Amino acid sequence: MDGGQWVQAVRTAAGFGEQLRVRRERIGLTQQCLADHATLSVRAIRDMESGRVRRPRNETVRLLADALRLEGRSRADFEEAARRHPLADEPAAAAPVAPPVARGAIVGREMEAEVLSDAFAVHGDRLVSLVGLGGVGKTRLALEVARRLHLAACWSVRWVDCAGDSAPWHGRVDDIVRDIGDRPALLVLDGADGGVDADRLDGLFHHCPGLRVLITAREAWPLPGGQVVPLAPLPVPAPELDAEPEALAQIGAVRLLLSHLRRLRPGYTLERSEAPAVAALCRHLDGLPGALERAAGWTLVQSTAQLLARLSAGPFTLAAPPVVYGTRGDVRDEVEPAIQRLTERQRALLDVLVDEPGDWSGEDAVVRSGWAPQTCLATVHELLSRGLIRSVPARDGVRFTVLNVCRRLLREEPGHRFAPAADVQLLAVAG
Repeated sequence: MDGGQWVQAVRTAAGFGEQLRVRRERIGLTQQCLADHATLSVRAIRDMESGRVRRPRNETVRLLADALRLEGRSRADFEEAARRHPLADEPAAAAPVAPPVARGAIVGREMEAEVLSDAFAVHGDRLVSLVGLGGVGKTRLALEVARRLHLAACWSVRWVDCAGDSAPWHGRVDDIVRDIGDRPALLVLDGADGGVDADRLDGLFHHCPGLRVLITAREAWPLPGGQVVPLAPLPVPAPELDAEPEALAQIGAVRLLLSHLRRLRPGYTLERSEAPAVAALCRHLDGLPGALERAAGWTLVQSTAQLLARLSAGPFTLAAPPVVYGTRGDVRDEVEPAIQRLTERQRALLDVLVDEPGDWSGEDAVVRSGWAPQTCLATVHELLSRGLIRSVPARDGVRFTVLNVCRRLLREEPGHRFAPAADVQLLAVAG
């Protein structure tokens, strides 16, 4: 990579293969493009990046450095990495601990992974909470961030599956302190929906100056000094792209759905005739990765058009197929708890906005609710962090829309109606 502390970490710690991959991706080259520029075979690039070739020939390293346009210190470090065996001079016990291995490639989250990796390695953030709906992909993104920091900067990773318990890692604090010491390391508290003990975190930070902590949870917890990053669903296609398969295939939600379809139906190609149904299905499911994975499983017995019709016809539900490699459960189970955890004030505003056609701005929400601007905008912010509304591209400022799955579930409730302005104002004052 180029510049800053992140580059320094890569220069001094990463093996040659990972340095090669990171530098290639940083300037936007595919393995094939780099092979062409360096007059090498793409297989040679793959073998070096995977670690099958650890000590490439000097001439190969020179060609790669030229193709990557490396100069000065960056080039010298790159060439030095090619001459040494990673961790050759370190005892085996000092080798950094790797994170769990993800079961599939990450799709559509490349930008978020880079931003979060840089937050820890470049900007020095020590505590980041990644929050959002169940099934939005928090764990998968955390795995990717941990993988990048482990491979590119040789950080140890301690992964703790909290599984709804706020203190499953407390008994391990002494072990963590002893194992990490002052070395760079990432502690991931995955699924910390029950909260995290801020005092214990402070103790860890005090004893482990190189420690960074990444928390995943369905909602943010008040932790001093922490950064909260709401994770939105994947981008969905605009209706005007429905007849353009090539353009659709560049949209995050469509990319992910197609990747699942091709695993289940090898050779699958998005044809123009099926493109509108695929695009509409992605919009119907709001680009939620867990829901898209379940939907792909059902395409073994239904076309995307049939599946879309089934989901649109009745009460909203999308359970996992009986036999499927992927996410279990039902999308309703992921969205309903988020609705049930809303405060009265948050629910009152959501009841108003769910019947607002199309997208809307914060100013529109103020007018529609009749609330004071500060109260209304603060509540919009809270709904956004809980994942029940999402921001949408707009030329005239920030605009939002309620998730379709949330809209459907609320409208299924008996007696759903517009919240009268007077009731909304009373709740706003009470809140």
